[in-house]
Amino acid sequence: MRSLWILSLNFFVLVVVVPFGFVGAGAAEFDGVIEPYMVVKVGSGTYGILETVNVDRGDFVKKGQVLARLDSSVEKAAMEAAKARAEMEASIKAKEASLDFYTRKKQMNEELYKKQVLPFSQMDEIETNRIVTEKQLHEAIENKRLAELEFKRTAEIVNRMAIHSPIDGIVVERFLSPGEYVENQSIMKLAQIDPLNVEVIIPVTHYASIKVGMRAKIIPEAPVGGEYFAKVKIVDRVIDAASGTFGVRLELPNPNYRLPAGLKCKVTFSDK
Repeated sequence: MRSLWILSLNFFVLVVVVPFGFVGAGAAEFDGVIEPYMVVKVGSGTYGILETVNVDRGDFVKKGQVLARLDSSVEKAAMEAAKARAEMEASIKAKEASLDFYTRKKQMNEELYKKQVLPFSQMDEIETNRIVTEKQLHEAIENKRLAELEFKRTAEIVNRMAIHSPIDGIVVERFLSPGEYVENQSIMKLAQIDPLNVEVIIPVTHYASIKVGMRAKIIPEAPVGGEYFAKVKIVDRVIDAASGTFGVRLELPNPNYRLPAGLKCKVTFSDK
């Protein structure tokens, strides 16, 4: 009778303990939060007054799209003046014609000088005029080059008056409106939501079973619901000693922006 009682107790312990234990991370479900892949506060590298703001909260934007413009009337006028100077070639053509004239004149008088028919003073004057004209031509060419660089500089200033989107995403919030002065503040906030990040806090007991590259099933909270699949991108290497947990980030594809960011979700890891 005593042996039979011991066997029954062992069987009872097995039945009670196993259902409440985790066998790897794949058997457990964790709470997570779906967040934007990236959040960007867009500002301007140039001070000025906002002339236009082309988007508002909730609008989708593409990378490189013009979101807003600062008033650039003065800068555009300076750019046009620089462009005109850069395209001026009259001075160069005049100096080229003068150099050609003095070069031909020198060639015609060289024989006379060799025969001592032409005095040295006249030959020296011709050669000096040729050299001076040559230097003036080089100066005109350099001035044109400087004008071209000035045009590029002013064009870049005008381009910087336009604020472009650095990402594909959605406008989360707009802080400023046309007519307001931009100095050291953001104009708007953008969020990239394709892909999305899924942030999960996991007990340290599962640290050995979570690996970069693992797949996981994501179930967003109601009313969105559904099942989606993400991949582990980051496993924190610093564990929070106070709570005995570590963080995991997953990347969740979100084509056509099917899912909004900010949802709570359930996460189940898979070893496959």
